[in-house]
Amino acid sequence: MITAIAGGSFGDEGKGKMTDLLAANADIVVRFQGGANAGHTIINDYGKFTLHMLPSGVFHKHTENIIASSTAFDPDKFFSELKMLKDNGIPEPMVKVSSRTQLLLPIHEEQDKLEEQRLGKNSFGSTKSGIAPFYSDKYAKCNFQISELYSTNINDKIRRFCEDKNKFFKAFYGVPNALYVNDLIDYLMDLRVKLKPYLFDCPYYMNDAVKSDKRILLEGQLGALRDVDNGIYPFVTSSSPLAGFGAVSAGIPPYEIKSVISVIKAYSTCVGAGAFVGELFDEAANELRERGGDSGEYGAKTGRSRRIAGFDGVSTQYGCMVQGATEAALTMLDVLGYLDKIPVCVAYKINGETVEKFPETYLLDDAEPVYEYLDGWKCDISDISSYDDLPKAAKNYIKFIENRIEIPITMISNGPKRNQIIYRNIDCK
Repeated sequence: MITAIAGGSFGDEGKGKMTDLLAANADIVVRFQGGANAGHTIINDYGKFTLHMLPSGVFHKHTENIIASSTAFDPDKFFSELKMLKDNGIPEPMVKVSSRTQLLLPIHEEQDKLEEQRLGKNSFGSTKSGIAPFYSDKYAKCNFQISELYSTNINDKIRRFCEDKNKFFKAFYGVPNALYVNDLIDYLMDLRVKLKPYLFDCPYYMNDAVKSDKRILLEGQLGALRDVDNGIYPFVTSSSPLAGFGAVSAGIPPYEIKSVISVIKAYSTCVGAGAFVGELFDEAANELRERGGDSGEYGAKTGRSRRIAGFDGVSTQYGCMVQGATEAALTMLDVLGYLDKIPVCVAYKINGETVEKFPETYLLDDAEPVYEYLDGWKCDISDISSYDDLPKAAKNYIKFIENRIEIPITMISNGPKRNQIIYRNIDCK
């Protein structure tokens, strides 16, 4: 059985914890898109960790962890994270890398930094991890697929790549000699040796796993509103964080994905540029930011302050819809325990018209949130393990959100640790 875990909003919803939790009963965890431009923070018996490149199942000895073909594979981050696990006494995980995955190179990161600098006030808020240049090169068909490193013609391609990049960097950024052929040859030949033990043929392997009824988790990065096609373009990532794309990346039939868990947060956060309806800038936003998560609402990759708003039912319903979500996991519920009244955005007002559907991006700058206010529960719920034991106001909040997003909430995270989870029967009243 295949289950996809994907973000229902802008990212930062707590997908890492949910993947780590569910990986305990999984045979395989597949990271299917994005790169080291976002992080999944996990707190378990080993401690607190933030993963940028490795799948979130690496803390389970029995679980195979796969980096699938559509990932922006940063080999330097990959090896540094493996070393980090080893240095912290974590048993060596089972990790496989698709030979069809393409390499994110240091030159992509350098291009990302220069491009954000060139754009200035019109920049996209990139993490400068090289993601957009990587995917640009991928679709221009000039990237390096890992399998190509073993081709007898690899040096010819390296020379062409360096020549093209040097022309581009000089013309666009005024930077001469951004790449040297011999240096890149040495770098890639070293990778050819180091990566060999991890490589495998992903599509055949994954289809055999499906036929063998392996329990498979597809792990997405970021969230639906950052999807390059269905998100708030152009303020999006350069790949698709939608669950359906997991089938493309892993090379498996889409109809084999039987469950899609959309992870959503009990309030709204966002890192990066673009419209964010209902964004708060006052002391209330600062307090929620500081209370959020294990160490506040700050980007796991960049450390930037996350933008804060009340729960947005309009955008989250849309995000869950395009994810094809069959159920939702609600995170950070415990954070709201200090509030007397909790705002939930149920509609937008755009140019005098009230709309309940998430609009096209160009309309978002004129959108104002329409709120309903729910009673808070005014207590700490982090030690509660049963849905029945939650305060009535907390249950009402969960049900209100559930009705707005139109899918059942089956899991509630009430703290950052692995065991701080409440499973909910959808028949709960």
